[in-house]
Amino acid sequence: MDRAGCVPLYFFYLVLGTLQQKHKEMQVKEIMRMNKDFVDGVRGALPILIGVVPFAMISGVGAVSVGLTFFETVGMSVIVFAGASQLVVFQLMSMGSPWIIMVLTAWVINFRFTMYSATLAPYLQKLSVWQKALLAYMLSDQAFGISVSHFVTHEKVNHRWFYFGSALTVWVAWQISAIIGAVLGALVPASWGLDFAFPLSFMALMFAALRDRPTVVAALAGGLIAVLAKGLPYNMGLVLATFLGITAGYLAEINLRQGVLQ
Repeated sequence: MDRAGCVPLYFFYLVLGTLQQKHKEMQVKEIMRMNKDFVDGVRGALPILIGVVPFAMISGVGAVSVGLTFFETVGMSVIVFAGASQLVVFQLMSMGSPWIIMVLTAWVINFRFTMYSATLAPYLQKLSVWQKALLAYMLSDQAFGISVSHFVTHEKVNHRWFYFGSALTVWVAWQISAIIGAVLGALVPASWGLDFAFPLSFMALMFAALRDRPTVVAALAGGLIAVLAKGLPYNMGLVLATFLGITAGYLAEINLRQGVLQ
């Protein structure tokens, strides 16, 4: 081949090599971006663990206190991974409620995760089904709040890795704390009486959530109905209070929006 024929071939390899180099640089930058967002997610979740750790320990203690074994407690913590509904189910178990009431109550309490998922969906829609399933399993109130607030204020962020970092941190802290609680629960004498842990933990969650008028209305309505309907069979008063409390909060939200628009 003469020199004239080698020139185009030389430029072809030169361009190809340049493209490959740029592709490698982009891959390195993407990996660095993913690592940074993952670490940022972990850091964002660390302050929240102050509330997660004791709550998970109470959940572990509560499971043992209602008769679950250590392995049943750990299994429920890993499979269910929903602290509020777990505590309610434990309390219903101690009262001898039917399993259908436990399932219905847990479903009502966990229904909020449907709204969480809908909010996160636009940020994670390009992921595969198994990736979405994993991230959905790790969804928690804390991971949702941290991630959404970060996504709104930061445009250049890998949503998947930031969320995974925050969700994984909460999940690991919860499981470890629940195991510690299960061990401590087996060592605590029944005469100590840990029934106070349930209302105290829920009061802490409730007061932290009272940030506007609709949530205050929902809490007052739900609490009042729960007291008035306490005598209903199978603890149906709790389910009724939950539904009506949510309805009252929703109506208050609509009324507030109409007042702003007017």
